[in-house]
Amino acid sequence: VQNYIDDTGVQVADVVVGFVDLEHLSVAEVAAIREPFDYRCWDVYAKVGKWYEEDPERQKLRRETLHGLESGVGERAEMGRLVARRIVGRHLATMGRLGIGYDLLTHESDILGLDFFSVAFELLKATGAVVLEAEGKNAGCWVMPLEGTPEFAGLEDPDKVIVRSDGTVTYVGKDIAYQLWKFGLLGKDFAYRYWREAGLWVTAREGAEDHPAFGRGANVINVIDARQSYLQKIVRAGLSALGHHDAAARSVHFAYEMVTLSPATAKALGYLAAEGDEGRAMEMSGRKGIGVKADDLLDRLEEKAREEIASRNRELGHEELHRLAKEIAVAAVRFFMVKTGTTRVIAFDLDEALNFEGESGPYLQYSLVRARNIERKLAVLGAGGASDAVTPEAVAALPAELWSDDLWDLVHAAALVEETVERATSSLELSLIARQALELAQRFNTAYHHHPVLHEEDAALRMLRRGAFRNFAKAAGALC
Repeated sequence: VQNYIDDTGVQVADVVVGFVDLEHLSVAEVAAIREPFDYRCWDVYAKVGKWYEEDPERQKLRRETLHGLESGVGERAEMGRLVARRIVGRHLATMGRLGIGYDLLTHESDILGLDFFSVAFELLKATGAVVLEAEGKNAGCWVMPLEGTPEFAGLEDPDKVIVRSDGTVTYVGKDIAYQLWKFGLLGKDFAYRYWREAGLWVTAREGAEDHPAFGRGANVINVIDARQSYLQKIVRAGLSALGHHDAAARSVHFAYEMVTLSPATAKALGYLAAEGDEGRAMEMSGRKGIGVKADDLLDRLEEKAREEIASRNRELGHEELHRLAKEIAVAAVRFFMVKTGTTRVIAFDLDEALNFEGESGPYLQYSLVRARNIERKLAVLGAGGASDAVTPEAVAALPAELWSDDLWDLVHAAALVEETVERATSSLELSLIARQALELAQRFNTAYHHHPVLHEEDAALRMLRRGAFRNFAKAAGALC
């Protein structure tokens, strides 16, 4: 699992312009900015966007900064390295709150510094996959001519610029080189160093001799939003143009739609919709400074989760309440993001995400806790016999007439988990798992209310119900 660090891109360049040209800060002064550093960069990025609009000539500073970032030389490059390093640290901390980690951070600056693109560019030129335009709007640019290619049929301008006339490399040019490396087709590799504080490996130009093997993948899944679908097609076209048709076929774009805010959540978080748009979801834009910072969202969800848990169980201690609130907030976000199909825009809603009785992560957690509490309470009461007495063999030997349809339905739904996970894996449609988890939880809760265990005196019925509910807990635990 890799995270691509775009430390030479436009967003970093604009933040550098903001610090250097708009706020006139030195590298040392930016290094001294207190956390949360990413919040400060968010504000600077939005300010620079408005600053450019006031005078488009100022965008020359962006181009100058991009050159500095790519060359790695000068004050702007030093500022860019500082900004990227601090932003990545904050990003890792935020992802850590969500239980998300990586094996490797790949820096775009290393792709450039180790001449990955130069190698890929020579290959592209040698095969005729790119040509130098002598005239027209792309004069002086190296472009990939895609006219006549089935995937790009019907486009008004199918040619894609790989190297601009000023010598800077476009995103797609660098990504073709990166994609070749992922499949072990570039003939070059990074150096690597271990970032001990973060607990992961990062690319470098000089590094450790002993490191895990990275790259040389059999299949590559590029996780990037649906707006990049055209560029991902060009990356695959670049592989094909170099004769790597099999790798192009095994280069998969996991496309997902963007996240908006529901009207209620936009209002709750202090964003007022335009007059007449109160019923519409609000699109977020970093350039305009409209959006929700992940840490703020998690803080808000934790706060609401604490209130909900405290209202249900007033005897919990502060530390236990805090721990549960964090777990529930994370589940709320993660489940909300995967329950919707990848082709639909997600309108995030705070109340819906935290609904303990609806289609939510907390609902799944609550169902699983409820199932596990049966065993815990039986142990406290000393009822139901030894825990290990409820074996699959013992349950299977019970008379068939003891089974009701709803309990069979629960067992059947649990039996489909492995098949569902396989289908979700092969199709990359994670919402299949979310829907299966919801169906399981709903069937369990229906059965739970109709088939009590704790106060069931019939030992055979008690064993059957415990077996069915244990089966649910095992399946649901695997999914969650």
